[in-house]
Amino acid sequence: MKALGKLFSLKFVYLLSILAIMFSSCNHSNKKEKEKESSNIAFTPNPKEIEKREVKTLSIGSDAPDFNLPNIDGKFYNLKSFKDSEIIVLIFTCNHCPTAQAYEDRMVEFTKEYKEKGVAVVAINSASPIGLMYGESAWTDVDDSYEDMIIRAKDKGFNFPYLYDGDKQEMSLNYGAMSTPHVFILDKERKLRYQGRIDKKEKPGTGGNSEDLKLAVDELLAGKEVSNPETKAFGCSTKWSWKGANREKVDAKWKKRDVTLEEIDNQAVKELLANNTEKLQLINLWATWCAPCVTEYPDLLTLQRIYGNKAFEFISISTDKIEKKESVLKFLQKEHSGVKNYIYSEDDVYELIELVDPKWSGALPYTLLVEPGGKKVYSYQGLVDMLEVRKAIVNHELIGRYF
Repeated sequence: MKALGKLFSLKFVYLLSILAIMFSSCNHSNKKEKEKESSNIAFTPNPKEIEKREVKTLSIGSDAPDFNLPNIDGKFYNLKSFKDSEIIVLIFTCNHCPTAQAYEDRMVEFTKEYKEKGVAVVAINSASPIGLMYGESAWTDVDDSYEDMIIRAKDKGFNFPYLYDGDKQEMSLNYGAMSTPHVFILDKERKLRYQGRIDKKEKPGTGGNSEDLKLAVDELLAGKEVSNPETKAFGCSTKWSWKGANREKVDAKWKKRDVTLEEIDNQAVKELLANNTEKLQLINLWATWCAPCVTEYPDLLTLQRIYGNKAFEFISISTDKIEKKESVLKFLQKEHSGVKNYIYSEDDVYELIELVDPKWSGALPYTLLVEPGGKKVYSYQGLVDMLEVRKAIVNHELIGRYF
């Protein structure tokens, strides 16, 4: 009877843990839905693959091609939307590029300084979400989707419209935006008077202050010709949708990786958590019988594909019983988990809990981020918020947002 009572107690605790995780997940989902509803977004993105073509940058003196694109608030903008502005500064940018991110603060500051001078700043995300490979997002916490543009604009405090051109990339093609960021300045008659860079020093803190952009705008405001109307624009190449073929090749290569499963005991767990490497390690403890675990596992694995070429490593530890090793391996193979995969080989799972984190109650899944030397910089019990995890990764000095 005592054994039966103990078994019932353990099952009851497990049930409560699962319910807590499900409740947390529901609350998180409801929060996201409410945020989406409160934004009143009337636009639904639908990126399409377009035929590969030659892209030519618009010539100085050309009439500016018009456009009709949605802002992050769902409102559509065109050239007439800025009819009261003396000058329009169009900046083709994106979310993923380190160079683009390096200029975001300067874009905000330039807008503050020149707004009262009759200058309208308009940012355009020229990247196609389907033309982006996982590894190209290794410098950021968001991708180039319309939804992620909303996150980026809020995080950085954008004080200018941020338009989405990811469906057909028509505006980016018409202007010939080659890199991110790429600036196009239009005069009062909406003719192109400058195209190129913001300044020559992309990395924050190295002295760049939008010199090239300011010089061109100041000259136009003074009624002068732009003295240097064309400059080189260093940055990531525009992610045209036809580049999706490259993503397919990378996906095929990933699926060919060997998937292995090693046993790990308490001593090895200690050594793993000490992280005597030069990498930031994301460790996930999970089990095949845990529904939340198998639900989030593919997303955690994707983090390896995003950040794996930098100082980052995703590691999985299955807490299934050792006799389930074969079924665990089958799951990992199905998910193409070509990373370090372990299965706990000791009998007492409570020893594992104490080893990993005494603050961990034992409910699965459990995820932690460990920097070299063993310091835990992030930990969470239950389904993680992927944006929160990605921020923790990219904001760590080992990863970073800039070159």
